[in-house]
Amino acid sequence: MIYEYKVNNIKYNGLRLDKYISLELTHLSRSKIKLLINNKMVLVNGKWEDPDYKISLKDKIKVTEEIKNETSLKSEKIDLNVVYEDEDLIVIDKPAGIVMHPGAGNKSGTIVNALINHCGNSLKFVGDSQRPGIVHRIDKDTSGLVVVAKNDFSHQHLSLQFADHSIRREYMAVCWGSIKPASGKISSLISRSNKNRTKMMSSKIKGKEAITNYKTIENLKNSKGNTIASVIECKLHTGRTHQIRVHMTDKGHPLIGDKTYGRSPQRKLKQLSDSAISAINALPGQALHAKSLGFVHPHKEKIQLFQSVIPDYLSNLINSIKS
Repeated sequence: MIYEYKVNNIKYNGLRLDKYISLELTHLSRSKIKLLINNKMVLVNGKWEDPDYKISLKDKIKVTEEIKNETSLKSEKIDLNVVYEDEDLIVIDKPAGIVMHPGAGNKSGTIVNALINHCGNSLKFVGDSQRPGIVHRIDKDTSGLVVVAKNDFSHQHLSLQFADHSIRREYMAVCWGSIKPASGKISSLISRSNKNRTKMMSSKIKGKEAITNYKTIENLKNSKGNTIASVIECKLHTGRTHQIRVHMTDKGHPLIGDKTYGRSPQRKLKQLSDSAISAINALPGQALHAKSLGFVHPHKEKIQLFQSVIPDYLSNLINSIKS
C-alpha cells in the first residue's frame, strides 16, 4: 500500500516526520512508523530522512506500507504467569532468566514466543514484527510486571503513555550499603558505553534523559548491627535500558548480584553469614523486581494498577542478611 501527501497547511510546518505520519495514518503504531522510516519506506521529496526530520510546506511525502503475511517468529509452549488479560492487552509477571523478545543470542525461548503460543498468531502483526506487542521491556535477569498489547490500537495507546512518562512503574531492589540521603532523585543522561557496547553509562553531555526517584525502605543490618545493604523502592520517571542498575552504581551502591555494574564488596561479604552468602549465590541475577505497574486502559480509559509479590529468592536474601 502506498500513501502520498503534500504538506499544504502551515500548522504542520516544523512538525517531526514521524508525528506527521502518525496523524495521517492513524492505524499505524509509533513503532511501525519508526520501522518504516528506518527501512527507507518513507521518502520526503524523493529522499530518505530521519524520523525527527522537521517537515516544511510543500514537502511531498511518500509512505510505502508493506503487508507481511508471515513472520519467522515461532510459537513455543512456555508457561506464563498471567496477572490480567482481556481482548486489548495482557499483563504478565515475568520470572528472572527469560528475555522479552528474540534478538542476538536469543532466537527462541522468549516471552514473545510464549505469547504467540498463548494469544495466537494474530499477535505477530501487532507493532514491530520482531517484537510484536511489546511496548516496554525489563532485563533478562529482572523479574516482575510487564504489559503487552494485543492489537495495534492498544499498542499505540500504551506506547504514547510510555513516551509521555505517565506510566506508573515501581521497582524493589536490594543494594549494597546505606544510601545517603535515604531518599532522593538521580538524574543523568544514559547512553551505550564507549568501552563495552553491552553496557550503559551515565553522562552529563551524551545520551537520553534518565530520572530515578528512590526511597530507602529498610537498612539491612547483620547480627552485629552493621549495615550491610538496603532495600529500596525506585519509581521510574523514564525507562532507559539498565537505568536503575546504572543509577545505583553511580551512587556507589550497586545492586546485589549485578555482575555487570558492580562487584560484591569484599568488606561487606566478610560480615555476612554462610546462609546470606548462599542466598546471594542463588540469585538469578541482580536483586531487582518490577513490583508495581499502572496505566490507563486503552479502551476502558480507567487507571489499571497491578502489584506483584517479590520472589522467594529476594525474600530469602533480605532475611538471611538480617540473621
